[in-house]
Amino acid sequence: MVSMQISTTQLAAHLNKGLKSLYTLHGDEPLLIQEALDAIRAAARAQGFSERTSHTVSGAHFDWSEVLAACGSLSLFADKQIVELRIPSGKPGKEGSLALQQLVDQSRGNDATLTLVILPRLDKMTKATAWFAALEGGVTLEVSPVERNALAPWIAQRLAAQGQRVAPGEEGQRTLQFFADRVEGNLLAAHQEIQKLALLHPPGELSFEQIESAVLNVARYDVFKLSEAVLAGQMVRVQRMLEGLQAEGEAEVLVHYTLAEDIRALKRVKDAMGQGKPLPMALREQRVWGNKERLFERVLPRLNDVALAQLLQAAHQVDGVVKGLKSPHWPADGWQALGRLAMNFCGLCAAVPVKR
Repeated sequence: MVSMQISTTQLAAHLNKGLKSLYTLHGDEPLLIQEALDAIRAAARAQGFSERTSHTVSGAHFDWSEVLAACGSLSLFADKQIVELRIPSGKPGKEGSLALQQLVDQSRGNDATLTLVILPRLDKMTKATAWFAALEGGVTLEVSPVERNALAPWIAQRLAAQGQRVAPGEEGQRTLQFFADRVEGNLLAAHQEIQKLALLHPPGELSFEQIESAVLNVARYDVFKLSEAVLAGQMVRVQRMLEGLQAEGEAEVLVHYTLAEDIRALKRVKDAMGQGKPLPMALREQRVWGNKERLFERVLPRLNDVALAQLLQAAHQVDGVVKGLKSPHWPADGWQALGRLAMNFCGLCAAVPVKR
C-alpha cells in the first residue's frame, strides 16, 4: 500500500483514477469533511460497494475488536463494503493505537473493504504517533479551514458551480466581501446561504441587493433590520421591532451587540473623517456596505461628536445590564435598557434631515 497525501481540491481527480482501500480524513471544518466523505462514498457505490457500517469511538470502553472484525468480514448480501470509523477526540488510547495499526495491516490488498477513518484537527505531537504514521500508509486527506482572505473567492466558486455570479470588477468584489463578512468564515452557514440563492434567483448575475437581502434574512434578519430602522430614525418602527424581538425570544446580548457595533462604527468613521480621510474611504475601511452605507452617509456629516461619545458610553453601560449587572441611571431590566439605548440612538439619527 503506497502512502499518499492529498488536499480536498485534488480529491476528485484522485477518485477518477480509482479507489484505494484506506482513507484518513482529519480537520475541523465539518462541511468540507462531509463533502469529501460524500465524494468517496459516491465513487465507492459506483464501484459496487453496497454495504456501509459506521463506528464511533466513545470513551475508554470502546470495543475495538468489533471494528477489526467488521473490516475482515462481509455480510451474505454484499461482496464489497465501506467501514467508517470516527474518533471525535483524536485520541484512540493505547488499545486503539494497536488496533489502528492492525486495521492498516488488514487493509493492505483488501479490495473488498473500503476503510474510512475520520479524525478532528490533529496537533504536531499526534501526527508523530505510531498509529497515525500507520494510517499514513493509506491516503490521508487534511481538511484545512478556508482562510478569511480566501473566503470571498471560495463563495464565488460555489456560486459559479450553480450558474450564478456577482457583478464584475470592484462592485462584485465588494458584494463577495459583504457576503464573507456576514458568514464570518462559517462555511456551513455560507453553504446554506449559497444554496438559498439558487432557490431564490435564476442562474446569472446577482446584484448586491439580492445577496444582501437573502443573507440578512437568515443571518438574524430582524436584528439587522432593527439596525437599519435605528439609523433611518424610524422611532415607531424601532419600538415595534424591539417588542417583536423580545416576544420571539431573541437574545438580549445579540440586540445589544448589533446596536453597539453600529455606534462603534459611526465613531470610528467619524474619527477617521476628523483626521482628514474622505468619507467613502473611511466607510470602506470599516466594511460598511449597501443600504447601511447610504444610511451612514446621511447621518455622519451632521453627527455631534459629544452626543456620539455619550452614546458610546451608554452602550457600554447597557452591555453590563444585559449581562445581569446593575448600572446607575439605567433600568435593571435588559429589554428596557435596550429600548432606551435604541430610542436615544434613533433620536440622534432622526435629528438629521433626510435628503430629498
